[in-house]
Order: sequence, then structure tokens, then C-alpha cells
Amino acid sequence: MRPTHSSCSAIVHSALTLREAILENLKSRAWRAGHRLPTERELCGQFGLSRSTVRRVLGDLKTRGLITQTVGSGTYVSHDVGRALADISSGESPLATSPAELMSARLVLEPAIIAMVIGNATAADFERMDQCCDKGEAAATIEEFELWDGKLHEAIADAAHNSFISTVFQRMNEVRAQSEWGMLKRRSATPERRLEYQREHRDLVAALKDRDSARAAELCLGHLVHVRRNLLGF
Repeated sequence: MRPTHSSCSAIVHSALTLREAILENLKSRAWRAGHRLPTERELCGQFGLSRSTVRRVLGDLKTRGLITQTVGSGTYVSHDVGRALADISSGESPLATSPAELMSARLVLEPAIIAMVIGNATAADFERMDQCCDKGEAAATIEEFELWDGKLHEAIADAAHNSFISTVFQRMNEVRAQSEWGMLKRRSATPERRLEYQREHRDLVAALKDRDSARAAELCLGHLVHVRRNLLGF
């Protein structure tokens, strides 16, 4: 049985990445050996990700022995999933990164990739950015807004069409899903600040669409400085 729309929505709104969501289904045995996963198209829609990002996540899980893929048939939970999960549990540890460290990294990395985004972004990339802005503005809770805030920055990174950059930004979003970041975000959140972030997001996307590298880099840096000041006080 495939996951219902409501269960997928719950996964999305708990701010888990696609990889983490799949792992959770495997660890909880909601998806057992031989279970057929949703299609790539369905995963793209459920998680607001590009097809290339979904394929990259599935490819990593396949390499780790968690899933198998058959051309023309689909993606299935591996019959060796138990052993593969045990290997992951023994070999992985959570990222121990503070909000201050994350913001320092973002201030360096995000403005630096703007030129690559300007050069490589497609109409589909811009459509995805607009969708993230729309969903963030319609969010009913700060947690939901934070989810789509993260997805927007990930969409911008994916528009560089560089797999290494996309992987780095996925890891940064994993840090944003940790409790310390969420606590700071809730503590600093006000309706006025949220509106400011929304306006800054729209301005940044507009500059990217205009292929205005200097303006986009300036807006990106200004937005991140604003977020750091609100979160950390400097």
C-alpha cells in the first residue's frame, strides 16, 4: 500500500527531507521488503523537489542497499533492507552544527553560487521558486513557513544544476530541521518579520529571473544578514 496523501503531508510539515522521510518509513516498517515506493513524479509533487533531486536521493538509497529499481516497473524496498538499515545506523551520526555555524556557512555559500544560478536556471527552476514563495506565504504556522523557506533556498541551489552544491544545501536543510534552529526561529518570529522575509524572497527571485547577478547577490546577502540578526542578535 502506498502512503496516503495525509501521511505524506504530515511528513512534509514535520520538515523532514525526502531521504529522512523514506528512512522513517523503512525504520518504522511502514514500508517492508518488496513494497513499491511512490513514483518519481509523485515524490516531486509531495516534497516540492525537482526530478533530478528525487533521482539523486533514490540513487543514494539504492547504493546503500535500501531500495532496488527496475526500469519499467518502479522502485521497491530491498529484500536486504534490515541489514542496510543496520549499516546506516552504525555508520551515521547526526550533524552537530550550531545555528551560528550554519548562518556563517550560509553567508559564504549562498551569495557565492548566485552567478552559477543565473547562468543555469531554467523556466522550471523559476516556477519551483515561485511555488515555494506561494506556499510559504500561505503557510498557517511558523513551522510550515520555515519548511517552505528552506525549500526555496534549496530550489535556488538546485537551479545551479551542480550535484555537489545541491547535496550541500540538502545537508544545511537537515540542520535547519533540528530542534535548536526551530526554537530560535519560533522565539524570533513575528508577523512583521515574516512579511519582511516574504518580500525579500520575492525580490531575490525577481532578480534571479532578470539574470541580474549583482542585484541578486546583494539581495541574497542582505536577506541572510537580516535573518542572522533576528536569530542571533548580531
